[in-house]
Amino acid sequence: MQCICGASILADDKFCEECGTPLRASKPPTAIDKCEKCGAGIDPEGYCCQCGFRQEPPVHDWLEVIINSQLAGVSDRGLKHSRNEDFLALQQLNSSQPNILVVCDGVSSSEKPDLAAKTAAESTCLALANAWETGENSASAIKSAFATALANVCNISYRNSGDLEPPSTTIVAVIVQEGIATIGWLGDSRAYWISAHIYQQLTQDDSWLTEVVAAGKISEAEARLSPKAHAITRWLGADAVEDAVPSIVKFTIPGSGYLILCSDGLWNYTLDTAHLANLVQRSPDRDAIGISRTLVEFARNRGGHDNITVAVLCF
Repeated sequence: MQCICGASILADDKFCEECGTPLRASKPPTAIDKCEKCGAGIDPEGYCCQCGFRQEPPVHDWLEVIINSQLAGVSDRGLKHSRNEDFLALQQLNSSQPNILVVCDGVSSSEKPDLAAKTAAESTCLALANAWETGENSASAIKSAFATALANVCNISYRNSGDLEPPSTTIVAVIVQEGIATIGWLGDSRAYWISAHIYQQLTQDDSWLTEVVAAGKISEAEARLSPKAHAITRWLGADAVEDAVPSIVKFTIPGSGYLILCSDGLWNYTLDTAHLANLVQRSPDRDAIGISRTLVEFARNRGGHDNITVAVLCF
């Protein structure tokens, strides 16, 4: 047997000795590292190992959204950030109608990035649901939903101190109906299709790295060594109003598989799309919430240097 990281494991192992991934039931990891009363460690249930005090994670540090076994997602603070600046919103209008998934990653160099991400995710999800109810086509619905989200993010009050940018966030959103996924994005939050025989990245990052490599200026290996490697070139925010029209692609669902949306807190730890596909296929739980938890736990075990958000729609 193998762990999702590729290391060999025994049938009765509880944890992978290579990466530490739990190999049995998947309970959400606590986002709290130490007890606030005595400073001792916190067990997976959130209780202090020494004094027994139960400590709840701050709001949104660990967020789970479970619509059903096919549609769910997780957003986690990770291990290094002081707060979770990601957010996700999911909706299934009814059992036979469109599914909506939205993942946002607040820009850390801006003010109130957590509020920007939450505002954009929730308003985009609501706007897409309303657009479908009125019969608007999916591509038009994505554009109008992003415009609504932009207006709401721009309305967030903030101190214009000059040290920080106005509230900003990346965003990737999809509405799926009748076997067609219409995907829109700004920034470097991504969408993937993963199945047994096909796996591909469906979005293209709005980033300095992507642009210089596409222009043939330097190789991808060289670009990854630059301090600008993770700089995004488009986002939702008051300082990006003129360039906030989303890129849009349509993807025909080819059969059984998984549509996955995520922030860079996950994909930064994957080697490539094949690696991500391997993690999904080796998840001990194959429903949407199980795969979401598996991928978040993988990123945490790789260092968890950023907030981590994953949304999954199973087919």
